[in-house]
Amino acid sequence: MNRTVLSVGAVAVALAAVTGVAALTAPEEAASSAESLGTAARKPVERSTLVCPSPSTSDVAETAYEAFTPKGGPGKKGSAALYAAERADPQDPEDPADGKDGKDGKSDSEESDKDKNSDKEKNSEEDKGSKEDAGGEDGAGKGNGKPFLSLGSPGTPVAAETDDPGAPALTGTADGPFAPGWTVQQTTAVAAGAGRGLQGTSCSVPDTSFWFPGASTAEGRQDYVHLTNPDSTPAVVDLELYGKEGKEKAGQGSGEGITVPPHATVPVLLSTLTSEPVTNVTLHVIARSGRVGAQIQSSDRKLGGDWLAPAADPAPGQVLPGIPEDATAVRLSVLAPGGADADLKVQLAGKSGRISPAGHESLHVKAGMVTTVDLKGLIKGESGSLVLSPAEDGEDAPDVVAAARVLRGKGSKQETAFVPATAPVQKRATAAGNTASGTTLALTAPEGGAKVRVTASPGSGGGSPKSTTVTLKAHTTKAFTPPRPADGKGGYAVTVERLSGGPVYASRTLEHEQSGVTGFTVQTLPDDRSTVAVPESAQDLSVLNDDE
Repeated sequence: MNRTVLSVGAVAVALAAVTGVAALTAPEEAASSAESLGTAARKPVERSTLVCPSPSTSDVAETAYEAFTPKGGPGKKGSAALYAAERADPQDPEDPADGKDGKDGKSDSEESDKDKNSDKEKNSEEDKGSKEDAGGEDGAGKGNGKPFLSLGSPGTPVAAETDDPGAPALTGTADGPFAPGWTVQQTTAVAAGAGRGLQGTSCSVPDTSFWFPGASTAEGRQDYVHLTNPDSTPAVVDLELYGKEGKEKAGQGSGEGITVPPHATVPVLLSTLTSEPVTNVTLHVIARSGRVGAQIQSSDRKLGGDWLAPAADPAPGQVLPGIPEDATAVRLSVLAPGGADADLKVQLAGKSGRISPAGHESLHVKAGMVTTVDLKGLIKGESGSLVLSPAEDGEDAPDVVAAARVLRGKGSKQETAFVPATAPVQKRATAAGNTASGTTLALTAPEGGAKVRVTASPGSGGGSPKSTTVTLKAHTTKAFTPPRPADGKGGYAVTVERLSGGPVYASRTLEHEQSGVTGFTVQTLPDDRSTVAVPESAQDLSVLNDDE
């Protein structure tokens, strides 16, 4: 009689491969849990979910999407597609929003519909891929179930456009070789009115907690947080607003217990959540059940607008990469969400090294209170990255969150973008939706020097990839036009890979001139989390024969 011997670690790896658990655990969490089971190994994620907010309600807006996955993912079968989500009324949570039997805007998630996902495992990979291409096993998507945007193969971007003022939010899932590094860029050009200019965002990964420094409920500005639920069960979300005096008093609307129906999006106007206008606030989004994607769309009658993406998780130090060289104003917003005040050093990592802005070398941040500072004259014709670090060394430095509002132009031609603090590129990050002109990549090495490879994908209309290697000196920022695909047509993606050296932070700026105003938008590039740490088997699998 033969018997197979599996170690505990091997069982964990096998379960991850079958159920997709590896795609659900953050790298640092997986590495920690792996310590008791053996050596942690990096494995490609098996499934990724993205959420794109509703782009605009303006009649003079045009939105371009571009989706991309780098080559190199495991397996040959899989798919990546985005489907329309329904718009729900935050004041009427009973409205099912996806009321056609829960099928509109549907895409399988990593954590919900576990029973259905288990059933899917019984199907062959070929059958599974064909069902998802058709809109999912349960008829996901809008109308006849066709996806709004789907990838044909890794390594080649796919583009789509819309000028529909009722264009929906999108949710979708990638699996197999499409999952590791799947990214989607959404860029909207608004010709006139509040928020005019260029509004861009990278579609986000759903989660249970988000921080948004740099938001506002001031008069003349409209900030909507878009909450989008990619899963098949409702999510319940709380919104907390912090101002310079601490938590803000509730306004006419309530930020507690907001129900986001399955496969639906709920926009909430932040000014309804405060009793009076507040110029600078930090929003904390907390999903008490389920998970959501969350992004803020900010529109100003005089200063244009842009999307404010979530900032990096609270940490003692933060890096805000890629302040444009011609920025005319930079407003830094910082919150220490814990119970202790934070004292920070404020530095700008530029072309030649780090400097401290005159008059703003340090910043005292009271616990639970938003601190803002206008860094006048920070940028003097040279791109840079803001580096915030504890004023004193030690392990007990309080955590902070941070973001900067950046203005370009003068008078009636001013335009706004946001640069939130971001996580470093541990291995790889990608920015889709680049154009032949008006694209700038910023890379910063705030600690030690580093070597980075930058690769341009083929264009959405053809061409060949092209790469270059960039060496970064310690404490500097390098801003440059990234390589373009050879003979490329259409938009293309840029992938940043850290090859060696210290931490690297990255952002990408797009700009587009419209009606005499240079619109711009900045997207930070955290690591794409294309791999996760799972425990290696503590013992090789072996077959033992009782007769031996």
